[in-house]
Amino acid sequence: MSLKRSARVFVLFLVVLMPSLRLSAQKLHSDNGDGTYTNPIIPGDFPDMDVIRVGDTYYMVSTTMFVFPGVTILKSHDLVNWQYCSNAVPRFDFSKCYNLDGCNRYGHGQWATSIKYHNGKFHLLFVTLDEGGFSCTATKAEGPWEIKKLPKGFYDAGLFYDDDGKIYVAHGYNHINLTEVNEDLAPISKDSLIFEGNIRKGLEGTHVYKINGYYYLYSTYGGLNGMQVALRSKNIYGPYEQKVVLNDTTRGITFGMHQGPLIETQTGQWWTMLFVDRGPLGRIPNLKPVTWVGGWPMVGVNGKAVITYKKPDVGKTYPVTELPTSDEFNGKTLGMQWGWNHNPDPERWSLTRRPGFLRLETAGTATDLTMARNTLTQRPLIKYDLNQPTTGLTKLDVSHMKDGDEAGLAVFQMPYAYIGVRQKQGAKYLVMVNNGQTIDSTVLNTNMVYLRTTASNQTKKASFAYCTDGKTFQALGNELEMQFSLKIFTGNKFCLFNYATKQPGGYVDFDYLRLE
Repeated sequence: MSLKRSARVFVLFLVVLMPSLRLSAQKLHSDNGDGTYTNPIIPGDFPDMDVIRVGDTYYMVSTTMFVFPGVTILKSHDLVNWQYCSNAVPRFDFSKCYNLDGCNRYGHGQWATSIKYHNGKFHLLFVTLDEGGFSCTATKAEGPWEIKKLPKGFYDAGLFYDDDGKIYVAHGYNHINLTEVNEDLAPISKDSLIFEGNIRKGLEGTHVYKINGYYYLYSTYGGLNGMQVALRSKNIYGPYEQKVVLNDTTRGITFGMHQGPLIETQTGQWWTMLFVDRGPLGRIPNLKPVTWVGGWPMVGVNGKAVITYKKPDVGKTYPVTELPTSDEFNGKTLGMQWGWNHNPDPERWSLTRRPGFLRLETAGTATDLTMARNTLTQRPLIKYDLNQPTTGLTKLDVSHMKDGDEAGLAVFQMPYAYIGVRQKQGAKYLVMVNNGQTIDSTVLNTNMVYLRTTASNQTKKASFAYCTDGKTFQALGNELEMQFSLKIFTGNKFCLFNYATKQPGGYVDFDYLRLE
């Protein structure tokens, strides 16, 4: 074969191969299509999970903190392929701080929700640091949900309906207490200390089960090097004996796996969903097999968390699903992947005032992005090798901005950064802002601009670029050194925003957000 012909054959081989390489690189689901799956089970920031099975459907709830619609419910038929089901709390009207009205609730919103199904209803129990405890109920997981403020809040609550009709909540940090409650989840007993963490400080995230005559507290010693433990007793008030069921300190993507539920399939298999702190893009759920050994739920294989493993046996095979990401804004409602930074002002955004676009009007004034209402956020989903960056691209029309307005595309945590358009004295400027400081700017001579950000969970950096011709992008400013700050307590998110620093009334139109 001649060298020239060999080259043509090689090029043809690459042309055939490249689509499959692209699909592999862009893979956002854990199902390998051959009866196995690869962790993480969902490659995004869905921490503090609780999972239950009702019939042949599994429901998962996770922490959303200050993002609304929030208290997100996912559903699955095989524990591997998940879909959005509902957001139990569309908005949270229990403090003006959730409206960014002079204060905020970063790091102080909803977390560690317990989900149960009892007497034909779904029950959610969660706490906020400032407002206390709340319950949500619904006859269908898809909603509608009814929210109720409780007289008592429970830290990392584990709701439990016993078979004698009594209802309990296990709760606490290091000191695990048990409280009997009534049907409205109001306490009818004092807190009873039933176990004190003794491996190290930080025992939390307790889930309660009754299995084969034993009460089990399935808990975690949290942190980056977290471990999972089980406590068991014949009496719900104890005394409890304790066993470490997973403590994987292997450096890499299984390090410190912890905090989540035990799950029994309809075929009698046992599994657990635990998360791992994976850097600035958040805390990522993993699915692990459970084997009962001497009455203890031992996690993984030979004491190690699995990466690729055989899928759960649920009696049937179900299709592969992926959670949605990109949005062309062609519908009349937002996709369920979206959430607002705190409560939105519903009168100041629209998908119908200019069909095919998301219109963000300025809602009041703000000193900076952290206090800007109607900032629309989305979790970046991490590629399955966890090293590939995620790129967000948007196109926006800025022709109706007012002086003092700022609009664009952000990567938001603490610190945050963005690339955007700033109007000043009738002129428009492209700006890159890093943690509140303007790093770079250039004059913008058009009203239609493309903005792009690329965030890497591996390098922990995000970069920013712009384009005016739809073809050639130019970098602007410097890189954001992303962090996972407990002041925010959720992973870095992509954000579309528009806020006024002087007077409201301006607006911008976003054509799409495409995650690549």
